[in-house]
Amino acid sequence: MKSFLIVGMGSFGHHLCRSLAENDCEIMVVDRFSEAVEDVLPLGVSGRVGDCTNPEVLRSFGINLFDACFVCMGTNFKNSLQITSFLKELGAKKVYAKADEDIQAKFLKRIGADEVIYPEKNVAEQIAIAACSDNIFDCIPFVENYFIAEIQPMERWLGRTVVDVNFRARYNLNIVAVKRGEEVVPISGPNYVFTAEEHLMVLGHIDDIRKIAH
Repeated sequence: MKSFLIVGMGSFGHHLCRSLAENDCEIMVVDRFSEAVEDVLPLGVSGRVGDCTNPEVLRSFGINLFDACFVCMGTNFKNSLQITSFLKELGAKKVYAKADEDIQAKFLKRIGADEVIYPEKNVAEQIAIAACSDNIFDCIPFVENYFIAEIQPMERWLGRTVVDVNFRARYNLNIVAVKRGEEVVPISGPNYVFTAEEHLMVLGHIDDIRKIAH
């Protein structure tokens, strides 16, 4: 069972905590306000009330024992920077830090964040990509600027194989699976034949996904 530390129990921290709990993870949450901590205790997590801008508070948690730490502070970006830096100094294996702007991500990475999370930006991009094209049915953020998109195969591909279409070289995308109704299954390799009944799950840069969807 993996263990995680979540610092900051605002809206994003709360949703993250709930999702991790649903995946049977061991979770410790920390916030300056007792009400925020008490709100998630029914999820079966352990909670602490404390100011994590004090490195001694973080040190008391045994940071190196967690598989990953999440810094989910709200509007105080200075606190996010301090806590991220302290976590790395205390031996955190991996630190995810929440950012609202590109400039924040730049500074978080500079002081040691392993991954930067853009909750609002990612959701906005996901909705915009799917809404702007009749050929994209869903879009899931993967890593920065890369998405997994559910697309409808083009009519000119139907009845042809992946090799025939020269899919990866021509479109700079990877087909990771196909969707049949609600079932998602791996493709059968380069000899997979495109059909109108199946949607494609493709992985690639957002610019390449936009090109293929219009």
